Amino acid sequence: MKSTTEKVIEALELLPENLRSRAVAYLLEQAEKFRALEGQIAEGIEDIAAGRVSNWNLQEFTREARTHG
Repeated sequence: MKSTTEKVIEALELLPENLRSRAVAYLLEQAEKFRALEGQIAEGIEDIAAGRVSNWNLQEFTREARTHG
C-alpha cells in the first residue's frame, strides 16, 4: 500500500506542469488552515477542562445587550 506522500507525488505528476505549483500552493494553504484549526480545537478543549466555559442562551444574551447597549 502506498504512503500518503507517495500518493500526493503521484497525483502531482499526473497534473500538467503549469498546474503543479498552484496545486502545491493550495495544499500548503489547506495544511496551514488545518493546523490553525487543530490549535483552536485544542485550546477549546483545554478551556472546557479548566472550567472556563459556561452555557449561555443567545436570546438572553441579545436581550441583555439591547438593554445595556
